[in-house]
Amino acid sequence: MKNAALSSAMAGAVDLSALRARADASRTTGASAAAPAANGGAPGGGDAPGAQGGPWVLDVDESNFQTEVLERSLEVPVVVDLWATWCQPCKQLSPVLERLAEEGRGTWILAKIDVDANPRISQAFGVQSIPMVIAVAGGQPVTGFNGARPEPEVRQFIESLVSQLRDQLPGIKAAEEAAGAGEPQDQEPPEDPRFTEAEDALERGDYAASEAAYERILAAEPANEQAAAALAQVRFLARAESADPSAIARADANPDDVDAQLAAADAEVAGESADAAFSRLVSTVARTSGDDRERVREHLVGLFELFATDDARVMAARRALARALF
Repeated sequence: MKNAALSSAMAGAVDLSALRARADASRTTGASAAAPAANGGAPGGGDAPGAQGGPWVLDVDESNFQTEVLERSLEVPVVVDLWATWCQPCKQLSPVLERLAEEGRGTWILAKIDVDANPRISQAFGVQSIPMVIAVAGGQPVTGFNGARPEPEVRQFIESLVSQLRDQLPGIKAAEEAAGAGEPQDQEPPEDPRFTEAEDALERGDYAASEAAYERILAAEPANEQAAAALAQVRFLARAESADPSAIARADANPDDVDAQLAAADAEVAGESADAAFSRLVSTVARTSGDDRERVREHLVGLFELFATDDARVMAARRALARALF
């Protein structure tokens, strides 16, 4: 898996054999196993933090851990949410997990375990702080995290887990097919011939024709963000194709050479050193004036357009540029 190191460490640190043995012994001696609590019910009589999620959210304790976690994990991943009624961060995280379980439609199962009511499970997982989330697949813990996380991060964790296990656990594809059979299939929107023209030119390596095609789109639709972003990419690709890595050394040796600074910044972005490129051009803005300053500023803003607006590097560089200008 993607986080193999974490998976390996977790598999070594978490020993579920004792729980498996207790469950087997319970069945052998005829002890009654409690049925999974109704959705929203908390094991041990406590109040679960907002339990919802239909049949894909289960309250689990020692009596059903074997069937609802270990055995289910042979078919689909089981994400174990270790929580307690007094835990405030748990009340933030658990509803997020429940919503995502509902969206997952059976591609994974959420097992909610009250650590106070199930100390042996807590001990087996090595719980030191909660909330604690552990994914179990094939009867073994594979990955997880501690603490409340924002929903986008939790969603990414789940999507990555399901994606990486899709070819290993048969229940994932079966659940996806079942969900897809009951939903209307989205139709692909027709391709915009204007974008097709621009993309075809780019594939041919004709940057000028691609740039012209995107400019025509923007002339007709100035607010077309897709065309604006693509135009910035094309312009940069045209420059980057001829970028000379030695430009960085030349620029460092000639700090007053504006052309050298612009070429060096392009080379740094092409070499995945955006921070260095932004810092270089902000410094150049600070020590230039007039047309040279405006030229450097425009070049830097053009580089910003290659990245997401909320990219931390872009946001920091924009603040530094404002200080340099004003």
